[in-house]
Amino acid sequence: MSHGFSQPHRVAVLALDAVVPMDLAAPAQVFGYPELALYDLTLCGRLPGAVMTTRGFEVVATSGLGALRSADTVIVPGFVPHHMTADDPVLDALRNARARGARIVSICTGAFALAAAGILDGRRAATHWLHADELATRWSLVTVAADVLYVHDEPNIATSAGVAAGIDLCLHLVRVDHGAARANAIARRMVVAPHRAGGQAQYVETPLPDDRLAGGSLESTRNWALERIDQPIAVRDMARHALVSERTFARHFAAETGTTPLRWLHTQRLIRARELLERTRLPIEEVARRSGFGTATSLRTRLGRNLAITPTAYRTHFARP
Repeated sequence: MSHGFSQPHRVAVLALDAVVPMDLAAPAQVFGYPELALYDLTLCGRLPGAVMTTRGFEVVATSGLGALRSADTVIVPGFVPHHMTADDPVLDALRNARARGARIVSICTGAFALAAAGILDGRRAATHWLHADELATRWSLVTVAADVLYVHDEPNIATSAGVAAGIDLCLHLVRVDHGAARANAIARRMVVAPHRAGGQAQYVETPLPDDRLAGGSLESTRNWALERIDQPIAVRDMARHALVSERTFARHFAAETGTTPLRWLHTQRLIRARELLERTRLPIEEVARRSGFGTATSLRTRLGRNLAITPTAYRTHFARP
């Protein structure tokens, strides 16, 4: 969980030739707010200087691969083409960073660099759904999670799908480092959703409007549920609010959000519980009640299953003055 940083956490974003601009922008934006004083961000390349993007403009790397030697977190955004040879100096730099305990992160096809370096051997990993089959074929020791937003199964290795999923992973890392309140504050500044679970589907079908659904969207029902998150809510209650059958509701909900109603509810309750643990001194039983878990035992079980930490320990790590 919290790394207990006594000074800004050093993040090196490694822009390789033909870097994908959006994949580069996600960590630069999330970790780059200087007034928050949470992270010290460095943009590096194979060598200092101009790096061409896939969209025809250049970005300037202020450092070379040497920046990876002192970074606490190394992030590899997507790049094209994503083939690397075993003797590539980039791979040696990544292996060395991994060996000394740095957190290694990839966005989109950046996972191919981590795989080529052997960092993903025997582990689950995510990449853009367009390239998932190729990653699985080329690197048979990697278990590719083909349709999720991001994977963070090992404390110091994290991978994500492309484009917007990079934002989700970076916000998740802030949440791990500094708690939900800090991550939510950054999300609000970026005008993005504060939390999308890593297991959510990459590709979400947008359903055709259904006469049985007001406006063809279940957003009003999700808002209704959020207003009552402290109360027992079943899928049938949400379906009744949406004026459709449970089966129709579940199908449309998954199409809009990429997850099931129950998983969404558990995620929202966990977000509420974490915020209450960080921002209040309420007893654990009251936190459990207000977040809809009912009992401290239920909250303890859910928090342990998702974050491997107890409510008391979470509050110790992340409580805000």
